[in-house]
Amino acid sequence: MSDTKQLTLPITGMTCANCVATVERSLKKMDGMQNAVVNLSSERASVEFDPDKLALDDVIGRVNRAGYGVATGEADLIIKRLSDDNDARRLEKALAKLEGVLETHVTFTTEKARVKYIPTIVTQGEIRSAILSAGFEAMELGGEAEDAEAKAREHEINEQRRLLIIGLIFTVPLFLLSMGKDFNLLPAFVYSENMMDGMRESQPWFGWLMLALALPVQFYVGWQYYVGAFKALRNKSANMDVLIVMGSSAAFFYSLPITFGLLMGHVYYETAAVIITLIKLGKFLEARAKGRTSEAIKKLMGLRAKTARVIRDGVETEVPVDDVRVGDFVVVRPGEKIPVDGVVVEGRSAIDESMLTGESLPVEKKPGDVVIGATLNKLGILRFEATKVGKETALAQIVKLVEDAQGSKAPIQKMADQVSAIFVPIVIGIAVFTFVGWYFYGTPLPINSDIDNFTRALIHMVAVLVIACPCAMGLATPTAIMVGTGIGAESGILFRTSEALERAGRVTVVILDKTGTITKGQPVVTDILTGDKVTSDELLRFAASVEKGSEHPLGESIWAEATTRGLVLVDPAGFKAEAGYGVQAEVEGRSVMVGNMRMFHAHGINLGNFESEVVRLQSEAKTAMLVALDNQVAGIIAVADTIKESSKDAIEDMHKMGLKVVMITGDNQKTANAIAKQVGVDVVLAEVLPEGKANEVKKLQSKDNTQKSDHLRPSVIDVVAMVGDGVNDAPALAQADVGLAIGTGTDVAMAAAPVTLMSGDLRGVARAINLSRRTLGTIKQNLFWAFFYNVVLIPAAALGYLNPMLAAGAMALSSVFVVTNSLRLRGQKIM
Repeated sequence: MSDTKQLTLPITGMTCANCVATVERSLKKMDGMQNAVVNLSSERASVEFDPDKLALDDVIGRVNRAGYGVATGEADLIIKRLSDDNDARRLEKALAKLEGVLETHVTFTTEKARVKYIPTIVTQGEIRSAILSAGFEAMELGGEAEDAEAKAREHEINEQRRLLIIGLIFTVPLFLLSMGKDFNLLPAFVYSENMMDGMRESQPWFGWLMLALALPVQFYVGWQYYVGAFKALRNKSANMDVLIVMGSSAAFFYSLPITFGLLMGHVYYETAAVIITLIKLGKFLEARAKGRTSEAIKKLMGLRAKTARVIRDGVETEVPVDDVRVGDFVVVRPGEKIPVDGVVVEGRSAIDESMLTGESLPVEKKPGDVVIGATLNKLGILRFEATKVGKETALAQIVKLVEDAQGSKAPIQKMADQVSAIFVPIVIGIAVFTFVGWYFYGTPLPINSDIDNFTRALIHMVAVLVIACPCAMGLATPTAIMVGTGIGAESGILFRTSEALERAGRVTVVILDKTGTITKGQPVVTDILTGDKVTSDELLRFAASVEKGSEHPLGESIWAEATTRGLVLVDPAGFKAEAGYGVQAEVEGRSVMVGNMRMFHAHGINLGNFESEVVRLQSEAKTAMLVALDNQVAGIIAVADTIKESSKDAIEDMHKMGLKVVMITGDNQKTANAIAKQVGVDVVLAEVLPEGKANEVKKLQSKDNTQKSDHLRPSVIDVVAMVGDGVNDAPALAQADVGLAIGTGTDVAMAAAPVTLMSGDLRGVARAINLSRRTLGTIKQNLFWAFFYNVVLIPAAALGYLNPMLAAGAMALSSVFVVTNSLRLRGQKIM
């Protein structure tokens, strides 16, 4: 009989006794559930179940299906002592075994762990204890996360620097003494009268001196490698530390019996010390370079204002930005940063939002407009009401979104992960074969050789162990992803996952929704044509007075134009709307009709010369609305959704990148063709209903699609990107290989698309794809180097072409090369 497991779960969403009964009843129906007691006042459920039949996830799923939730906590921790990507995966597995831990994600490049857990089952203290027992150290990210992280990073770099300096202090003289002895460059008193293999032997005390210099390097500077190797092996794993310890220890411990006079031969203390010191140098350079990969996040965090002026009890008070509450009225003077998100209640100004949206021109703000925290007030004094503070602000959402993207794994990384998982055991196997091969089957040594078969085999084995570098493979993808997503965030391009960043680089076709993407999405009056009996302002005043009671977007645009011109409108009498035709009413005793040609034909009103003007305006992608006064055509008001200034240039940029551009719209074919001609798209998909857009995307993704244009290569499977507003186009954005939502800095959390362009500038599409291509190229370079390095140099070491000290130097620099190559992205212009 299996043991019963007892757990307590915090339940959310319960409001009455009926809720309690519902949860209890639902839980008790589960096969294996022995007892369930739910308490409304404490909002907790105590459950007893058979662990052979049920798991914690099953219980949580049942609560969710019942319509309630289980409260969870989230711990963000800085992890120290991670040696490579294998360690990150090992720690993930260790944390996942903890009862109550639902999700865990450890990233080697950022050295962070995010753990989602149930606080009534496991505590953060227990999570940190588990991390410690796995051989690592955890540091919690508090309110000032950026400061805590910066200090932790600085401490790590300083510690690596300190150990490196100690290593150099002992290793440099040790190396010089060893070389000096081998080339007979030292004073005579160092040498004895004995000769060995044609070379003068040193005095016995010289070996002890070398041992004294090597000891601090081996067991103080290199101690963390021993600790890391022990804990990795204890957890039935193997990492870079194991290879370093095996390689350096083989050289060090081989030399001990020679120093003690138990064996004849040469000592290799300098080899062991140089291996550890060079690798420590590589780790120090890697830590410094790795810190630079997260500069974008630090830069974003640094944008936040430190203080805010709030009005409380009628008094203006300066408080820390963390103390600002929703509903506070905040005052911002020219040249100051907006501290939190809010809505302007008083004042006018221009706000520089370039640091978040990438938009260079300041944005005018007036009462009712939204302001974003961390943006810069350029001109006037603003008073606004705080609507989002702390983690809810746009900046905080952006930082979290970028961190999530940086912590996610790109598909291209899977191969490197699979190789890394078996890399160390394979290298140890190659090292053993190298030793056996050289010892038993190596070329016979000359009689006067200064080393024997065992020593030669040992040196080559050490070279194999030290040259192997799993770090480069582990760093190849994440470092490039970190830099790429960071550059994107600085440019107003937010990638939600690293998969989106990778996929965007393979896009061949871009579908653009017309309304709000190519056009501004706000119809405006473009033309007013009149006869001889009325002026344009008079015509507009009559039409706007009728449209005053209309809710149609076209009618609203007429009303808005009249208001902008300062025309005095009157309330219409007898307002009547005819769906699909237009509206009519009586204004100042005159009958006024505003509508399309169908309406006028239906009422038997002769259009005269205005009919040709209607056709001309429609060919220019404008909607022509006829205006009649007392059943006589008085003029035409044309309304159009104007094209964004950047749209034509943006589409030209896409063409330069070899992309095919498709426009999708619900407009009629004539209007759609007119807009397409203005901006230069390749293919037009017109008269497509919102629900049909996803199906059109699917057609373009298929290989055997006869409806494809010649531009889109019918026989080729295209990688399709869909660009829309992220709300009405949600199904199409989801269907596309890459969905790009054009929004603003305030709605980044709402957009469901994998990529969000924070400014409304369509040129961001080309920038996003170009950035993705560059990042993908860097990842491929890094992976090529990582695999090429190991594939070429491990056999070279096994065949005896590499000295262990040179091998250590090459290994130390290989991961530094990968990180530095990723950092090159920062210096490249993305368009």
